[in-house]
Amino acid sequence: MIATLPIGQGVDGTAYDPATGDAFASNVDGTLTVIHEDTPNTFHVVETVQTAPSGRNMGLDPATHRLYVVAAKFGPPPAESTATNPRRRPPVVPGSFMLMVIERAK
Repeated sequence: MIATLPIGQGVDGTAYDPATGDAFASNVDGTLTVIHEDTPNTFHVVETVQTAPSGRNMGLDPATHRLYVVAAKFGPPPAESTATNPRRRPPVVPGSFMLMVIERAK
């Protein structure tokens, strides 16, 4: 382990862009943490970008350096559980899916 830095809650997606030296963590709390590699042993948080609650899945296009973060709104969790599905997830609200495209300011 080289460094530990603060990021948002519920991280699911991470990426590293070797061309820019930036690492990204997308979080279920609606934040995207941007971390820069200053040297191979030194890193710092550049900024925390607001995305959308549940926006924790993401992808990086290394050719354009754009990040893609997806999110959706969820309904109430189902009350019933079964032995085969004890942790039922709430349903996605129809029409609430969104794709956020994040890129550096020019």
